[in-house]
Amino acid sequence: MGGFTILKYDDANPLSIKEYGERLIGKNFSDVINAAAIKEDLKLETITKVNNPRYKGGMGHLIEKYHFEYEINNDQEPDFPKAGVELKVTPYEIGKKGGYSAGERLVITMISYTEPVEENFFYSHAYSKFRLTLLIHYLRNRDLQKIDYPIDFVTLFSPPEEDLKIIQQDYEKIITKVREGRAHELSEGETMYLGACTKGSTAIKSLVPQEFYAPHIKAPKRAFCFKQSYMTYLLNKYVLNQVNTYESILNNVSQSDNQTFENLIVNTINEHKGKTSIQLSKEFSVKPGSKSFYSSLAYRMLGIKSNRAEEFIKANIEVKAIRIEENGKMDESISFPSFKFKELINEEWEESVFYNDLSSKRYLFVVYKKLGGDYVLRGCQLWNMPPKDLEEARKGWESIQKVVNEGPILYKKFKKNDIDFEVKNNFPKKSDNDVIHIRPHTSERYYVLETSEIIGNNPNYGDELPDGRIMTKQSFWLNNTYILSQLNSNLK
Repeated sequence: MGGFTILKYDDANPLSIKEYGERLIGKNFSDVINAAAIKEDLKLETITKVNNPRYKGGMGHLIEKYHFEYEINNDQEPDFPKAGVELKVTPYEIGKKGGYSAGERLVITMISYTEPVEENFFYSHAYSKFRLTLLIHYLRNRDLQKIDYPIDFVTLFSPPEEDLKIIQQDYEKIITKVREGRAHELSEGETMYLGACTKGSTAIKSLVPQEFYAPHIKAPKRAFCFKQSYMTYLLNKYVLNQVNTYESILNNVSQSDNQTFENLIVNTINEHKGKTSIQLSKEFSVKPGSKSFYSSLAYRMLGIKSNRAEEFIKANIEVKAIRIEENGKMDESISFPSFKFKELINEEWEESVFYNDLSSKRYLFVVYKKLGGDYVLRGCQLWNMPPKDLEEARKGWESIQKVVNEGPILYKKFKKNDIDFEVKNNFPKKSDNDVIHIRPHTSERYYVLETSEIIGNNPNYGDELPDGRIMTKQSFWLNNTYILSQLNSNLK
């Protein structure tokens, strides 16, 4: 490593590597390149390349090459093999209302389809790559050019024991599918902290044979990764040292040694099957009537008083109460956060905000069925969207993106009194896609039409279209009919 370069740190000592990494704090990537012992024309060429909006190279390559002075490689062993340390350079973001979040998932290493999987987690290539990681966080500030992003934090991180147990369960779930020749069925959303993510915007389209276990079946290339939600938790707790205000399910629910965390969740809630919401509200002292009443009941069953479960925060699991009416139907669709029209038009599906939500998010569906005037708990299931339905969602997303690009048609439809009206549009209807649709994110409306007519009173409810008009903020929704079709038969 490093050839004949005399290194300025001890590459066999994790603390020496960390201390040398800490010299980056307060600098930006331009500083790193300018400080490197290379020719001026190469510095300029590198800075120009990184500032190109199409630059897809990892910012970590710059740190490896110009700060730690070792050549980038694809070796199976960690970046600093003598110390057993892997280097990861990763972005974080600050929200408009404050709060820190990871900028993306952390890709660890590719999942191989060409050789047998390592059954023992602690001997696996993946474990060797994250057992001890030097995390370098830079601030992704979109007002700056990439080369000017500041480097703010340097942390030596090993997953704590309680996380490692769940990560091991995730690993075993992933390799089981690979071993069974079902890598094409993998999904990032089906595990907790360690995911199997697609790598690159063309990964879904670029299928390769599962050479070792199922050479006749092709699958997208995938990598082991820490989910973005886990990276956000890691950032706030271990890098920023913020006070942990979450409650742990594992600390509140008794468990057996051979039970996975997922089975623990399902079994704990299913112990209450057959109880009415009134019975549950009395048992767990939850007042009926609030918007989160049914979800709160689920948290209380899991021993969580605050509706903020540590394991769910890390795993991007959302508790969703499903209420089925006596006629067997459910009324509510499931909403996502509102999106920005101007951001939507510049996204590719595999790198879009919505795809990231759909592919990595998991739901705990807690199902109630109405019987004789009250809702009765039928049980629960953990669910994530299967790959075939992600493809259907892609078609819906692209058709919506196309309308935004072309400019939505907005028109008034008057009611019978010729005074009141709705503002209609030509976005695809709910019936046009089996999985998703869009509709307003709010019950309030706000429009600025091409005639400059303003409809509504509060501009905060509107979002600007690419052509300058303003339309009520929209959200993606999962169709209620689709959700109902995904429930286990015993829950309906």
